[in-house]
Amino acid sequence: MNATVSPLEILQAHSLPSAVQAEIERLILCGDLPVGQRINEVALAERFGTSRGPIREALRALEECGIVRAERNRGVFVREVTLVEADEVYDLREVLDEFIGRRLAERINEASLQQLKTLLVRMQEATRAKDVTEYHALNLAFHDTLVDAVGNSHLSATYRRLTKELLLYRLRGLTQGGGFAVSVAEHQAIVAAIEARDPTKAGRLLRAHAADSRARMHKAADSRAARTTRS
Repeated sequence: MNATVSPLEILQAHSLPSAVQAEIERLILCGDLPVGQRINEVALAERFGTSRGPIREALRALEECGIVRAERNRGVFVREVTLVEADEVYDLREVLDEFIGRRLAERINEASLQQLKTLLVRMQEATRAKDVTEYHALNLAFHDTLVDAVGNSHLSATYRRLTKELLLYRLRGLTQGGGFAVSVAEHQAIVAAIEARDPTKAGRLLRAHAADSRARMHKAADSRAARTTRS
């Protein structure tokens, strides 16, 4: 039995614009839509079997997230956030992560805690299988679960808007910055502190995790720059 989910099945299972947005994000992350490339609305509409309306709506949402940029009379292009911009996002993310950790240690419910533990098990499996793509998706789900468990819709919206700009950097941090080897251990410690109802430790660990992610981003950027120089 073929377990691969087609783009059409994804679209049928979710609201059309949000499903299209998720699929375009996936195409950008896997390199099918590389940084700097102009996005062909007609080609995407044909690929997904939709009209151009949902494509345009998804691209507008991605522009708000900072993942693509629209240029007047030229079209929409895949955008790479500069390292300076990414650092600015991490400044905010570290503060928000500390707040999230403290708040969850004070009030997380059992269902959310079990959801985090389930994700941890799957992350361990992806680590053993050296499946970076699967681990990256689970990592995003883990942090989405953390912020949603706080129960503050404005926080969730703000956090997602900020961290979407870091998608490519976070993936490179795992693959090129050494994050794949240590990231799961950091997540385990965070969940343990939350479960122990230790707000100070949970906040500190979650903030440190964001800082470590930033450091891995810079390590990956330095590695890419060195390869470019050698070539």
